[in-house]
Amino acid sequence: MADPSDTWPTHDSTERPWRSAVRGRRDDRLVTSVRVALPPSIARARWVPDAHTEALLDRSATALRALDVHHGSRLAPLGSVLGRTEAVASSRIEDESASIDDLARALVGIRANPGATAVVRASGSVEHLVSSADFGTVTEAALLEAHRLLMRDDPVDGRYAGRYRDVQNWIGGGATPRDARYVPPPPELVAPLMADLFAFVRRVDLHPIAQAAIAHAQFESIHPFTDGNGRIGRALIGAVLRRRGVTTTVTAPVATALAADRRRYFRHLEQYRDGRVTGFVVDLALAIGTVCDEATLSALMLAEHDADRVARPCASGPHAVVGRALADDPVLTEEHLHTLLPVDRAERVVADLVHAGVLRPVTRRRRDRAWVAPAVVAELESFEQRVQAAVSDRRPAALAGREPAAA
Repeated sequence: MADPSDTWPTHDSTERPWRSAVRGRRDDRLVTSVRVALPPSIARARWVPDAHTEALLDRSATALRALDVHHGSRLAPLGSVLGRTEAVASSRIEDESASIDDLARALVGIRANPGATAVVRASGSVEHLVSSADFGTVTEAALLEAHRLLMRDDPVDGRYAGRYRDVQNWIGGGATPRDARYVPPPPELVAPLMADLFAFVRRVDLHPIAQAAIAHAQFESIHPFTDGNGRIGRALIGAVLRRRGVTTTVTAPVATALAADRRRYFRHLEQYRDGRVTGFVVDLALAIGTVCDEATLSALMLAEHDADRVARPCASGPHAVVGRALADDPVLTEEHLHTLLPVDRAERVVADLVHAGVLRPVTRRRRDRAWVAPAVVAELESFEQRVQAAVSDRRPAALAGREPAAA
């Protein structure tokens, strides 16, 4: 039964002429038309949650605000670590996988893992879009710049970096949209649909988490770029929450929770096209609550690790300078190291920290080296595993305030 609060406008569709530009199967070559989606205007659309959903949204927003406040003081090093985690998880949803070791190597120009390069770009684009919302709005210019940062070095779609598509795209299927799971609107509708979406994002009459969920789903329906839609769309979630003042410094790594159940996440995006909003709003609220709980635990574990590190003989003087940098980012490049310490001191300090287990080298060359902090990397892996377990445990777990009847 549909949720009574789901009164969101549904997508329409229309038939458009199609001519295959590639050689392939005969069935593909014979396609002469394609049915494209027509997402609705949502700038003034209304959605009202029921009492249980509204209470859940409030609890999740409170948890995120608390994490953000603590990040500003007691949990200060957490923000950039969460940003790395969000980029890794968001890229994994797009089948671009990379470890922190891979990420560190990519930062110094080693391209052994193509996924790591994508994660480096994703990290910068997420940070740009979310931080731009500090000025109280999410602008088209900021979103296009985030896409440019994400795609500028892509060998296939780099020429489309930072601009809306002027070609028809589709999701799933093969060389033509004949067997596609979804065909977004034609390119001439992208700009007006995005203008409508930005108008929706400027509203203040919706709960911020619901607004972030709906904005993301609408963005994915429009699919305004030739590639990179998923990662920019998930960055938009953080930007909306920043714009509405739910966060001021932290980007909650909600992609970690969404990546733990990709099929469910994709199903919500499909249901959105039928006007079913509540399920995804609820799941995003649950995801935020989960990652806030686990991020707080990670912060406490990292603080304990920092206390242990400070207690070591190697954690004073110039060694402590490097230690503080590792608290902000588990990846240390040689370039960054030389901004912290003179070259003649840096070599000895790094050798001491590697010997003490505070650093672990991930490159074998003599120049442009990189290291990671193994304790921080281990905690990030534990964070992801705990989030995955929490997501699995709540299927089909009840929402707080929506517990099923006792068996």
